[in-house]
Amino acid sequence: MSASSYGFPIPSSLLPSDASPEWNNKADNAWQLTAATLVGLQSVPGLVILYGSMVKRKWAVNSAFMALYAFACVLICWVSWAHGMAFGTELMPFVGKPNHALSGKFLLAKSSAGYFPMADFVFYQFAFAAITVVLLAGSLLGRMNFYAWMLFVPLWLTFSYTVGAFSIWDKYGFLEGKIIDYAGGFVIHLSSGIAGFTAAYWVGPRISYDRQNFPPNNIIHVLGGAGFLWMGWTGFNGGATFRVGEIASLAIFNTHLCTATSLLVWLTLDMIVYTKSSVIGAVQGMITGLVCITPGAGLVDSWAAVLMGVLSGSIPWYTMMVLHKKSAFFQSVDDTLGVFHTHAVAGLLGGLLSGVFAKPKLLRIMYNDDEYGPGLIYSFSKGFRQIWYQLLGAGFIIVWNVVVTSLVCVLISHIVDLRMQEEELEVGDDAAHGEEAYALWGDGERIRVPLRLHISPTIPSLCRRSFSIPLTV
Repeated sequence: MSASSYGFPIPSSLLPSDASPEWNNKADNAWQLTAATLVGLQSVPGLVILYGSMVKRKWAVNSAFMALYAFACVLICWVSWAHGMAFGTELMPFVGKPNHALSGKFLLAKSSAGYFPMADFVFYQFAFAAITVVLLAGSLLGRMNFYAWMLFVPLWLTFSYTVGAFSIWDKYGFLEGKIIDYAGGFVIHLSSGIAGFTAAYWVGPRISYDRQNFPPNNIIHVLGGAGFLWMGWTGFNGGATFRVGEIASLAIFNTHLCTATSLLVWLTLDMIVYTKSSVIGAVQGMITGLVCITPGAGLVDSWAAVLMGVLSGSIPWYTMMVLHKKSAFFQSVDDTLGVFHTHAVAGLLGGLLSGVFAKPKLLRIMYNDDEYGPGLIYSFSKGFRQIWYQLLGAGFIIVWNVVVTSLVCVLISHIVDLRMQEEELEVGDDAAHGEEAYALWGDGERIRVPLRLHISPTIPSLCRRSFSIPLTV
């Protein structure tokens, strides 16, 4: 089609072509690829750095590697069968048929979610699935057998995550059109928090000394990883609308507003109760703000985002800093990084508050129908019904994740040990991977020579220089 066909001059760069069909909106396409990349950066390097820094030094490599492995493994599983189960043809009311997402015809066709290629949607949803599994790992750091983790990732993705995503987000899901979950408060955060806590029960606790003394090995890097997580949430919530428009802009603005409020509230409570401001506490408050705003980011007014930030900085603070320490139930399960509080509690809170504050106009713009909401403050009768649906969705996610995660852990325990051996737990990274995060002179550590120095050269004439490197110092 030529520029003259439109009746007015059109820049040639905007004209349809074989590389950009008429249905392809270049702005939406560019933003969706950017948003997906930002979500991916939250996991790699974001959570890789955060996990590797937030744990004890002897667990830095193992913790970071769990996140890196999960990211790669989820991608292969996602395009091989899991995307079809989460967003494909209905198999049952809560899951789709397993199917690959690899054919050029499928990936280059128009996405049902917007005016961009299906490849954008597949990659964006992969990044969501990957970060869910990586978040779950935060409950298991410092003792899970890595080989068990290698089996856990594809099994949990297949039988748990895909069910939540299909049920709430897919057009054939039995909860679609009922649950307000804009960008994954239930599908991602509630499920990762509940599944992480459940898996932590089955894996068992860290050794006693690690539970009592588990300082971060690098707080500056913790802040760096947290920064990737915070800024990456721009794509997490901004991309969930699948188009460039008012909802995306509002979602991004509300995300950062709620997060900053939550961080300051958590920090204030730390200063009042413990008389000191905690960097780790500030990061926890940041995370709970990000999680809480997620299910309603583009659907609530900014004043509501501030209020959600106040509640996300205080209620999870109470459950983590007060209730957790007093409750025998919470003490009996070793949730290493408190993922239950930062994701399950904050995700549930955000989902319920979205049912309270979701604005009718914004719901119509986002979903193009009147099935959702409105929030309780806009209509008592319809809002009360929406709160009931939110509770129903939360209940389904909680029960499904407890049951499926338990079954997955029991199955794996019959193949390999879920937990590392006691003597390995005393050592940490070196026992798990034969590698350590830091080689410090004068630290009493043995310094290994790289293995390649012991290998005979293939072409001896190129390697005649003699080496006199001590094996230990």
